[in-house]
Amino acid sequence: MVTIFVNGNQIDAQLEDEKTIGDVLNSFEQTCEANNAAVIGICINGKNITAEIFDEESAKPIPEECRFDFSVVTEQSIKDSFSTLSTLFDQLSKKMEEIPVELQNGKNSQAIESIKNLADSIDEFCHIAALASLFPETFTNTSIDGKNFKEFFADFSQILLDYEQALQNNDTVLLGDLSEYEICPRLVSISQALKAM
Repeated sequence: MVTIFVNGNQIDAQLEDEKTIGDVLNSFEQTCEANNAAVIGICINGKNITAEIFDEESAKPIPEECRFDFSVVTEQSIKDSFSTLSTLFDQLSKKMEEIPVELQNGKNSQAIESIKNLADSIDEFCHIAALASLFPETFTNTSIDGKNFKEFFADFSQILLDYEQALQNNDTVLLGDLSEYEICPRLVSISQALKAM
């Protein structure tokens, strides 16, 4: 018996003329493309199918007992994630503006919390942006301050490195300046770009 799970939920799907694992994978991928979705992970009977073993596994006949687990991302789920991140970056930009005052008033733990949230949010953004590249027709033309994601983050990452250095050196003046004048406006730009999607 062949069972197919998508993002942990079993779906009602019947095999037709599929003979090999590759036939099932191709058929499923076509269904995804038709529904603005993309496969980001494949697991067959508990074994992760990586790019290195994909061709070898695809050639195998379908075992009698076979469970396919697909991890799938949809264009809509990426848009929803970007929308959530837009709100988050908007809130973070306000927090960044408050950091100089927090540092002056000895509220270092609040400032550190905001900085940690910033790092987590940028990580999440980069992850979602990587998934967005699976839908080039929809997301390729997205720009932030007239730059594509890559160019924007090439500039931004240098500022974040300076920021990290200021943190390590406990340079509260530089931390405050970078928060307010460099990071805050960029977060506003990211938020606006994501909102416009």
